[in-house]
Amino acid sequence: MEDELLVNQNEYLEEGIHIATKVKAPGMSRFIYKIREDGLYLLDVKTIDSRIRIAAKMLARYDPNKVVVTASRIYAIYAAKKFAELIGAKFLEGRVNPGIFTNPGRPDFMEPALLFISDSRNEKQAIKEASKINIPIIALSDTDNSTKYTDLLIPVNNRGRRALAFVYYLLAREVLKERGSIKANEEFTYKVEDFEAKVESK
Repeated sequence: MEDELLVNQNEYLEEGIHIATKVKAPGMSRFIYKIREDGLYLLDVKTIDSRIRIAAKMLARYDPNKVVVTASRIYAIYAAKKFAELIGAKFLEGRVNPGIFTNPGRPDFMEPALLFISDSRNEKQAIKEASKINIPIIALSDTDNSTKYTDLLIPVNNRGRRALAFVYYLLAREVLKERGSIKANEEFTYKVEDFEAKVESK
C-alpha cells in the first residue's frame, strides 16, 4: 500500500469519515481501528484511503454508461448524484424497483456492468438485483452494514453529511485521474462543498 495518503490524515479525521456506529456487523471487525470511550467504533484511515484508490481503479475500467450508483439517505443522495454526474454513471435515487436489472419488459430496465451503493442496509433491493445478474458490487460500508454480496467495500462513515461529501469528492477525483481525464489534483475544480447536501436529514 502506498505510504502517502490521498489527502492529509487530519483532513480525513476532521471530516469524520472514520467515525462509525456502536454496532458491529459480521465481516466489519477487520476494519475497526479502535473503540471510542462513548462506544463508537473508529475505522482505520489508511484502509479507507487504500479502498478509495482500489475502487477508483476498478470504476475507471468500466464504461461509465454501464455503471449504476444508488443512494437512499438524504445526505448520500446529494453526494452520490454529484459523483455519478461527474464520472458519467447512471444514478438511482431511493428504493430500486424489483426487476430493474432482470426484467427486459420493464420501462426502466437497464443492464449495468457494475453497481456502486451508498448503504447496504437501505439499498438491499439494489444488491439483490445485482447479485441475480452476477455483476460486481462496490459499497460504502459502515460497521453495522451487511457485507453480503459485496465485492469491494469501502469501510467508512456513510451517514454523516461531510463524511459522505468528502468520500464521494475523493472518489470522483480519483476516477477522473485513473481515466486520464485529469492529470493532477489541481485540475479537479470541484470542492467538497459541491458534494454536500444543502438540506437537513429527517
